[in-house]
Amino acid sequence: MITLKGENIYLRALEPQDLEFIYSIENDENIWEVSNTQTPYSRFLIKQYLENAHQDIYEAKQLRLAICQDEDFPAIGLIDLFDFDPRNNRAGIGIVVQKEENQGKNIGSEALQLLIKYSFYNLNLHQLYANIGVQNVASVALFTKFGFKKIGIKKDWILFHNHYQDEAIFQLINKQI
Repeated sequence: MITLKGENIYLRALEPQDLEFIYSIENDENIWEVSNTQTPYSRFLIKQYLENAHQDIYEAKQLRLAICQDEDFPAIGLIDLFDFDPRNNRAGIGIVVQKEENQGKNIGSEALQLLIKYSFYNLNLHQLYANIGVQNVASVALFTKFGFKKIGIKKDWILFHNHYQDEAIFQLINKQI
């Protein structure tokens, strides 16, 4: 079981009690724009997902961790490695901190820093990438703070509220390997 501790937060593996939290995030239409979701998820599907969340990243090709502030508190966000490609040593990375009162408190920064370190030093990844809507100024600032470089723009990539928006791809190369 993975637990990564920072100064103010920790990242932990998903637990069955995270069902309602994940359900609320996956069904929050305000997040669908950044999560590439188009339809709601049922509690049944999320329960099935949680039952398989113990799978190794090499088997599942993804890793989702809960962001928590204290061991006695529930999850306040999620951070993911997705499209894990062990042959080419790369993965996509995404993060969501759910409530507005938890945003802007360095929670996302600390979580991202912990997962970058884990990805490069424990998984020996060569690179991470993030897909970020160009209008998502906060996410662009977060990822560039940690050295992610914009390497391209996907034009009219996301249809949101009947308007197409561009999406940038950011990449971080592990210079240690």
